[in-house]
Amino acid sequence: MDKERKQSWIQLPDGYLNRTPIFQFVILCLIFPLWGAAASLNDILITQFKTVFTLNDTATAFVQSAFYGGYFLMAIPASILIKKTSYKLSILVGLLFYIIGCGMFFPASHVATYSMFLAAIFAIAIGLSFLETSCDTYATMFGPKAQANMRLNIANVLIPLGDITGIILGKYLIFGEGGNIADKVKGMTAAEAEAFNEHMLQLTLRPYKYILIILIIIFIVLALTKMPRAKALAAGANGEAGAEAQEDQPSIRESFHYLSHNKRYMKGVLCQFIYAGMQTTVWSFTIRLALRIDSHISDADASTFMIYSYVAWFFGKLVANWFLKRYSITKVLTWFSLLGTVSLVITFTVPNMTAVVAAIATSFFFGPEWPTIYAHTLDQIHEKKHTAMGGAFIVMSLIGGAIVPTIQGRVSDLSGSMQLSFIVPAICFALITLYFWTEHRYELAHPDEVEEH
Repeated sequence: MDKERKQSWIQLPDGYLNRTPIFQFVILCLIFPLWGAAASLNDILITQFKTVFTLNDTATAFVQSAFYGGYFLMAIPASILIKKTSYKLSILVGLLFYIIGCGMFFPASHVATYSMFLAAIFAIAIGLSFLETSCDTYATMFGPKAQANMRLNIANVLIPLGDITGIILGKYLIFGEGGNIADKVKGMTAAEAEAFNEHMLQLTLRPYKYILIILIIIFIVLALTKMPRAKALAAGANGEAGAEAQEDQPSIRESFHYLSHNKRYMKGVLCQFIYAGMQTTVWSFTIRLALRIDSHISDADASTFMIYSYVAWFFGKLVANWFLKRYSITKVLTWFSLLGTVSLVITFTVPNMTAVVAAIATSFFFGPEWPTIYAHTLDQIHEKKHTAMGGAFIVMSLIGGAIVPTIQGRVSDLSGSMQLSFIVPAICFALITLYFWTEHRYELAHPDEVEEH
């Protein structure tokens, strides 16, 4: 009882809290834009590396392969750490790897090899895998069960702010010298081009210096703050669950068996895989699309389109949150996904800058997708002792962000048309529309079985 008086929340048996501790929730929310900044800087790096290392569109996609490959490999280790310790420690580990990855950009800029930069990006991704595996699930558990989906959507509203910050840092600190890198290199001798490329790689350090400072501050604040456990408890000796009860710890094999036989959960994981790949590939190639359609705009000017995309994403989240409070989750997401599909059809069919505008508009319809798919999929886990592993599998589905951009890059190289390659994410959004439409039909047919949180 003394322990409960010292904190503003009560741990419930199913892992949820009786109320949301505001200060701790704010700290948790401030971590969400940190991985947004890292992801958006990748879009800048793809354009930078394409010219400096003389890469084709398929090779540039390896930036995303390294990034999301780290997510895939580390999600289960992160969930194991959560199960054996706490969400807080897993988040701290994630921040530490993020710090190490940013620090690796300093030697990478001097070694000046593509593989060294990919290693730094991979280290950052390891950290982000720990962060997303922890923070996404943690946010859903950070208060009453009925508001789980809304809490995750609120936290995710901040991610576009991180994306916008990352792309602005990239625009002014990496592309700040103006003009197109490729055009500048054309008139140089081999020695001049080599010196110029080395200079351009040095510019990649600039945004990561600022990110490092923020990471260190967040790490210290979180380390000093008492955070809820927010993990399901087993029954005590008297048959009642409580703060003193031991946690029910299923093995990895038990969790895998339960989750792999949960068909609606697995459909959600597949949907998240497709969505992660679609979002990543649209954002990875929007700058390249703008440069292909209008060769007169500079790299810096083209990066501005990504700022517009993230602003559209931000407002898409706000609008979606309004609808999600009033209508069925599956119905809202069906319409958002359908309209997003239409936007991408316009992107790969209209042969002028309207295509770029449509690609930007697509980001508006991205708004509610990731957090809603995540929370909706977690809702299919009725035995909450498997929640940590369930969240890890959903985060592992981010490997789609490594695979789908590579497919689009290959389509672009084979067809010779960056614009036509946007048929790949269009197909992805159509599949997501189909998923939510079938989920909505299931909801209507089985109203007693469906819980939306």
